[in-house]
Amino acid sequence: MTTLVLTVIGDDRAGLVSALAEVVDEHGGSWGSSQLAELAGKFAGIVTVEVPQGQVAALTAALQPLSGVLETTVHEGAGTTPGGEDGTAYRLELMGNDHPGIVRSISGALAGQGVSIASLQSRTVPTPESGGQTFEAEITLRPATGTDLDALRAALEGLAGDLLVDITLDEQQAQA
Repeated sequence: MTTLVLTVIGDDRAGLVSALAEVVDEHGGSWGSSQLAELAGKFAGIVTVEVPQGQVAALTAALQPLSGVLETTVHEGAGTTPGGEDGTAYRLELMGNDHPGIVRSISGALAGQGVSIASLQSRTVPTPESGGQTFEAEITLRPATGTDLDALRAALEGLAGDLLVDITLDEQQAQA
């Protein structure tokens, strides 16, 4: 079996996941992990699919007629996940007044510490008291084996002060 990573985007409407799943199933594929969401009127996501090696080209070709409804790109998976081999992951939660540069600053600090981002989910919500927006993010981190976790915590704490956001970092068992 070959792991494929599909990225999809299109105008949001009913039936998009069904249309994609039907093409995958018709080619002997098995739907794996996915992150799909409606964002600003668009349906966007990423899906991993396990498919027999002999069906890769046919599946890729079969996804093209969805163009115009759901733009799809196909990449072969690398088969390895960066980060620690012991399955340890960390959950980083961030909250503060929304302003430009938060994600750039956090991702830069993590990269500087050699930490891989396994997932990042963010949103902005109205702040009724001030009339502004609050930025919230939940990030799953996978530090490489040997990462200095005290240095990582110190870097994040310093950054929290600079960005005027609250940051919490908790160890969790990594999800497969």
